[in-house]
Amino acid sequence: MIPAPRSGTGLLYRVPAGAKLAGLAIAALALTLVPHGPVSIAVSLVVVLGLYPLGGVPLVTAGVELWRVRAVLVVLAIALGIFVSPAAAWVSTGRVAALLLLAALLTRTTAMSELLAVLKRLLRPLRRLGVDTDAVSFAVSLTLTMVPIVEGFAHRIREAERARGVRLGVRAAVPLLVTTLRHADRVGDALAARGIG
Repeated sequence: MIPAPRSGTGLLYRVPAGAKLAGLAIAALALTLVPHGPVSIAVSLVVVLGLYPLGGVPLVTAGVELWRVRAVLVVLAIALGIFVSPAAAWVSTGRVAALLLLAALLTRTTAMSELLAVLKRLLRPLRRLGVDTDAVSFAVSLTLTMVPIVEGFAHRIREAERARGVRLGVRAAVPLLVTTLRHADRVGDALAARGIG
C-alpha cells in the first residue's frame, strides 16, 4: 500500500535524505509556529507546488496527493468555516495541505531505508538517556507514510459506496476516521507484540 519512491533525475532525487528531512522539519516549523494570514498561506502553497517540478516530480502528482486526502481537507475547511471564520478555514486547511504535500514529496523522492538511516544517526545521542532510537525512527517513518495508507482506506470506502449505489459525500469522513483509528490500533498492537513501544 505504501508506494516505493520513483526513480528520477530531478534536483530532489540528488539531494541527500538528511538535507531533505531537515528541510521538511524547518518548513513544518515555519508553517505551524509562524503566524500566517490568507496571503502568506497562498504564497506558501505556491512555493510548495513549485518544488514538485523543480524536484523532478510532475506537478499533476501534487493534485493527486491533494485529491487523495480531499475528505480530510473538506471536513477541516467546513468545520473551521462554520465555527471560526472563512479566513481561519483557508489558513488552517492551506497549512495542512502544504505539510501533506511536502511529506508526500519527501517520500516520493527518497527511499525509506535512507530516511531511517538518517533518523537513527540523528537520534543516536539519545541512547545515553535510555531512548529507544530504533522505535522512534520507526514511528517517524510510519507517520510519513500515513498519507498513502489513508488514501488506500479512502479508495476502499469509495469502492464500497459505488457497490452499494450510495454517495456519502462529506459524511465519508466518518468511516474513514474509524478505519484509520482501527488501523492505528492494529499497528500499535503489532508493535507491542514485537517489543516496540
